[in-house]
Amino acid sequence: MNNLRRIAVIICICLISAFAKAQKDSIQIKQIYNEALTNGNSYQWLDYLSNQIGSRLSGSLGAELAVEWTKSQLDSIGLDKVWLQPVMVPKWIRGATEYAYIETGLGETTQVPICALGGSIATPPNGLKASVIEVKGIEELKALGKDKVAGKVVFYNRPMQDELIETFRAYGGCVDQRYSGAAEAAKLGAAGVIVRSVTHSIDDYPHTGSMSYGDLPRAQHIPAAAISTKGAELLSTLLKLNPDTKFYYSMSCRNLPDVESFNVIGEITGREYPNKYMVVGGHLDSWDLGDGSHDDGAGVVQSMEVLRLMKAVGYKPKHSIRVVLFMNEENGLRGGRKYAAEAKKNNERHVFALESDAGGFTPRGFSFDSDDRNFDEVLSWKPLFEPYLIHYFEKGGSGADIGPLKEGNKGIVLAGLRPDSQRYFDHHHAANDTFDAVNKRELELGAATMTSLIYLMDNYIQKPGIKMTTSIRD
Repeated sequence: MNNLRRIAVIICICLISAFAKAQKDSIQIKQIYNEALTNGNSYQWLDYLSNQIGSRLSGSLGAELAVEWTKSQLDSIGLDKVWLQPVMVPKWIRGATEYAYIETGLGETTQVPICALGGSIATPPNGLKASVIEVKGIEELKALGKDKVAGKVVFYNRPMQDELIETFRAYGGCVDQRYSGAAEAAKLGAAGVIVRSVTHSIDDYPHTGSMSYGDLPRAQHIPAAAISTKGAELLSTLLKLNPDTKFYYSMSCRNLPDVESFNVIGEITGREYPNKYMVVGGHLDSWDLGDGSHDDGAGVVQSMEVLRLMKAVGYKPKHSIRVVLFMNEENGLRGGRKYAAEAKKNNERHVFALESDAGGFTPRGFSFDSDDRNFDEVLSWKPLFEPYLIHYFEKGGSGADIGPLKEGNKGIVLAGLRPDSQRYFDHHHAANDTFDAVNKRELELGAATMTSLIYLMDNYIQKPGIKMTTSIRD
């Protein structure tokens, strides 16, 4: 009986301890949300980044100004360290506004909106006009063969799948034609390519994005452009009515030598584990058509806000917490790779990394790149987030910039903030990715959600695996 009593006492102590921890965590998270929603900085930061600096394409003046300004803001928070990490980035210039039209007969033309894909070469000075061949993807193009493709403009017209609720999955299902479409068409002798914009929305906004010629020699490169979804629908219809329809476009974009830029880094040094690092970040660069508010200005200011919120609520982390504003995610991933390489070179141990690069919409939860045991433990935190309508905790991808940290950091847990994504690709890489498309409260909720996850990870992570003991489920 004495043993039974002893076991019962131990169980009671464990339950009381778990309840006390859960109450403490709940109170701390509530303080974080209250501060973010009543005294947050993320929205005013985004206002300046978007409306005073604007687009931030790697190697541009906007990117340079953004580096200087975000460093100054991190300095003003009062972090323990703030510094710039040099990184060489590509410099691509769009040039004059692109122009295009569909020609269905002599003198019968209809202008359509296009934009050059990032990294594309220009058309000849007088533009390019050729017959069009429509395909639904790269495999269909390959099946046609060189005889049917040579000398023509290849029109990739595979849309995002409307039936897929997970819009990033729909994006992944057709983005290959944007990235590799020109290289594959050039191998078959095509004169150029135009690609349906990767968005569910049917509108007049062409969506840019990175493309690659692979290992093709420079002489085989062909101009590549995105066409708006309305333009793509029109072109497809006109081709059915008249297969001899031609397409004309003119672009003056060009690639220049690499230039130096910087990752912007700020740190709160850990009180117990100063040599173990947790990272929260987004990418500072953007495309040049809009001001990059959703992609990824939102992630930048949310990540900055994580460290400000910690200081504002008086939380002193156990681990060193870094905010990293990565340069060149959009057309090279140089910043993410440089940060990981420097961390490895300096023998820095990273245990957790969180990225926000899915827009500033209402947060729904997180996706985690971790082993099963770690993920099962993370699930025990769901009740802490349910009062804030955060319910999505799934295994999956994290973020492009933090992915390189997996090499050299065995057992690291990576996570990505997952906002509601249904409207994200309406703005992604387009001229309507602007400040007015971001809701203040949604942005602030995302920052608070990220801070809460960092707080929990900081308190309950252990290495080489993680063993969290908030255990509301207990």
